[in-house]
Amino acid sequence: MKGAWLLVGHSLGLAWYAFLVHSVGHLSRRGAEKPSDVLAYGGQWKFLTVLNLVLQAIFYGVSMLSDAFVLMKKHRIAKSVFPVRDLLFGGLAFPLSMFVFTTFWILYSYDRELVYPKSLDLVIPVWMNHAMHTAIFPLAVLDLFSTPRRYPSKGKGLSLLGIAGFSYLCWMLWIYSITGKWVYPVFEALGPLGIAGFSFGSFVILLLMYNIGEFFCRMIWGDSIVILDIYKKKSK
Repeated sequence: MKGAWLLVGHSLGLAWYAFLVHSVGHLSRRGAEKPSDVLAYGGQWKFLTVLNLVLQAIFYGVSMLSDAFVLMKKHRIAKSVFPVRDLLFGGLAFPLSMFVFTTFWILYSYDRELVYPKSLDLVIPVWMNHAMHTAIFPLAVLDLFSTPRRYPSKGKGLSLLGIAGFSYLCWMLWIYSITGKWVYPVFEALGPLGIAGFSFGSFVILLLMYNIGEFFCRMIWGDSIVILDIYKKKSK
């Protein structure tokens, strides 16, 4: 029954994140109250929070496929999907969820205008704010504890995380070059050196969060596991 419960859980996760992505994509239709200064060039898709929702939907979709292949006893196909699923989780889904959750609420508690201006309250309801910034991390932790997995090698995992982080930094710089405004107001309060230091610190924090996920994964599932064997044992 282990595989069946995981399939149900991952299917619900995919449906939840697909719903959130759909809802975010239609925020601009909520009327004339839309704060054009916040959702101008790039719209909602310039925020790491929203991109993380898309990532989570992709991850849960891949996880759902792997569960389905296990249940259908398509073990050869399942074994080829496991590495992709685990790379997405270890290299992106877990560290980014933890990063978004931690940095958002720290900055929000200090001064919400630095990261989440009050004008966004006109567009984003409270429940959606918590769905995007709070629920993401507990859901990632739940998947860490419930799904048998091998963490990717540090080379692959950190390379994927580094490419994603650098790409998003380039996306923010591009938006600034077009609009003259930063995606997040916190950058307005920093000079060039401050922005460089903040970006470097963010990469260091992401590295730490990657290692946290890897540590707990090995504590739970061991250094080298045969994933299919665990599914079979749990099914008995």
